[in-house]
Amino acid sequence: MGVSYMVRGRTQQECQQALDRLCRLLEATPTLPPSDRVGPGWVARATATAPAAKGEGRGA
Repeated sequence: MGVSYMVRGRTQQECQQALDRLCRLLEATPTLPPSDRVGPGWVARATATAPAAKGEGRGA
């Protein structure tokens, strides 16, 4: 199961920097590069794998 994250920025560069930082810190994968077609400002998205809940996954 994955978790989806969204970042916003006033400029494409600001949005890209936020996306890069998010992906680096959470080991996420970009799913939508910075776009100005989704509303005001710039928006980008990424997805990360959610950690298994207690009692789920391997070794449960």
